[in-house]
Amino acid sequence: MAVPNWLTARPVAHRGLHDLADGVLENTPTAARAAAEAGFPIECDVQLTADGEAVVFHDFTLDRLTAAAGRLDERTAAELATVPFKATTDRIPTLDAYLDLIGGRVPLIIEIKSRFDGDLRLTRRVAEIVNRRPEPVALMSFDPAIVEALIDLAPGKVRGVVAEAHYVEGEWTKLDGDAKRSLGHLLHVGRSRPDFLAWHVKDLPHAVPNMARHFGMPVLTWTVRTPDDRARAAEFADQMIFEGFRP
Repeated sequence: MAVPNWLTARPVAHRGLHDLADGVLENTPTAARAAAEAGFPIECDVQLTADGEAVVFHDFTLDRLTAAAGRLDERTAAELATVPFKATTDRIPTLDAYLDLIGGRVPLIIEIKSRFDGDLRLTRRVAEIVNRRPEPVALMSFDPAIVEALIDLAPGKVRGVVAEAHYVEGEWTKLDGDAKRSLGHLLHVGRSRPDFLAWHVKDLPHAVPNMARHFGMPVLTWTVRTPDDRARAAEFADQMIFEGFRP
């Protein structure tokens, strides 16, 4: 589908306009409100609750960002709504509530988190929500199976794949060599058919995003934090996903 101009028109606030020094944490309603008021599109992450709801949160566990601990997917949306982010009055919002808060003032780019286990429940729920809402949204994931599923689940929405050149640490250690090669070289592109690419700024310049741009696919780059990052983003991508400063 045709990619809307808003996808690359302005720098995108990574997990909202958050600033730990000011007590504003990532993916919180306060961070979303700050980005919307400043006119920056917002990137956010979504996870699946125990009762099948989509909530805005990055990690699979609650420990790093909240006053609670344990797996997020073991709690219902109602239970999570009572969990405070550390040292704030913010609570974990549902995707619907997050969209209500933004109110269409700026576009939202939603990253659908995945354990690469074939579970599409979160993807289906996100599609249900965005399909009935008029706000400008784009959907993306590291998992090409999710991007592929969105072709049918959310046919009117812009879809992107998040990628990098090397998959060596943390959650990537469970993937085999063939899977990592496929992800790093976009070998799945014939199936996933993304409308845009979100590429790690540490891996710029690189043949994959260069080729994507050559064939007219917009490239966002994440996460831009330093002047050097910003220079690479300006030269080798169409827009940046930033944090830690105001462009």
